[in-house]
Amino acid sequence: MKHLLTFTVLLLARLTALHADEPAPLWDEHAPLLNSTGLPVLKDVRFSVIKRYEFGKDGYRFLHGVALCFHKGRLYASFGHNQGGENTDTEEARFCMSEDEGMTWSAVRTMDAGDGPVGVSHGAFLSHQGTLWAFHGAYTGTMTGVHTRAYVLDETSQQWLPKGTVIEGGFWPMQEPQKMDDGNWIMAGLKVGEGDPAVVAISHGEDFTRWEVVPIPQAKDLQKMWGESTVIVKGKRITSLSRYGDKAEALTATSEDYGRTWSEMRPGNLPMTTSKPIAGTLSTGQRYLVCTTTADSGKRRSPLTIALSRPGETSFSKVFVIRHAEFPGGPGESHPKAALSYPYAIEHEGKLYVGYSNSGGGAGRVGTGRELWNNNSAELAVISIDQLHVDP
Repeated sequence: MKHLLTFTVLLLARLTALHADEPAPLWDEHAPLLNSTGLPVLKDVRFSVIKRYEFGKDGYRFLHGVALCFHKGRLYASFGHNQGGENTDTEEARFCMSEDEGMTWSAVRTMDAGDGPVGVSHGAFLSHQGTLWAFHGAYTGTMTGVHTRAYVLDETSQQWLPKGTVIEGGFWPMQEPQKMDDGNWIMAGLKVGEGDPAVVAISHGEDFTRWEVVPIPQAKDLQKMWGESTVIVKGKRITSLSRYGDKAEALTATSEDYGRTWSEMRPGNLPMTTSKPIAGTLSTGQRYLVCTTTADSGKRRSPLTIALSRPGETSFSKVFVIRHAEFPGGPGESHPKAALSYPYAIEHEGKLYVGYSNSGGGAGRVGTGRELWNNNSAELAVISIDQLHVDP
């Protein structure tokens, strides 16, 4: 009996160690995940257009990767913008701002138009200790030598002062840096090249010009991914959620040591379209994930949804529609085939601000191949937090 008890204890310890490397389920399997038409639609949402697709007026085709940040009362938005094709060396990091919490927007200005054969694209913001930082993906030619460049806003001139290349090795930022309890900051990203995995970059304390890229291992049976990722920070435990290249499934991995080491990236139990996600924790203690997560959407990038957990829980258990592809009430573009994608979200004074791209359906537009080149409008949804509750 003594030997049997010892064997049982050792076996349980071994099984616990094995399962410790697996991330927690993303979806609460006791909750129903509904089809697109059955999901509840949020009622209290204010929509606006940050930048319309206006090729005939301004000559810009590609627009993608909206980022948002409140800084000293102003709301800033940035994105990648290109008069040529997507991810080519004529890409520019551009921005505009709002003085009225996103109801109206200034004219678009250029943050960095690149230099020589280098294109600069979309990225992420950080407002910290009175300074507004921006981190943007850049590359040579067409997605060669990807790296991250940093900028600081001169608020008098509204010009962005370059701080140079701060992260190399293929890192492209996908979410704003978040401070961890160990004093460092963590930024979710994509490593372009070597299988295009999800990665994170960790700062050297408050020095935002020095970052260390940390890989996230992949499960052996994981097929080729396109690791546009986002992280949720909870103490020393960091959860990564990532796009899975060509499969409509959310990928996930966890770290128990402030992002220094990771479990294997593997499919979670939540369908998600093949687009960049954004996730975080609301002031209510609820986790959220903005993308397209429905039982039937597959690779379709609509409707734009938000998945939510109950306060303090780690699994999502309810999904709301932010907006459907067809949206005749406006002000954004409405089309049954509109792609609503690449969201970015920040909470501010009781509201969640969600920026996203809208393809307008890719039909009937000036210029060619809008549906192939992510030639989008940039739009904003402002959601009152008090309606994002999940029943016990």
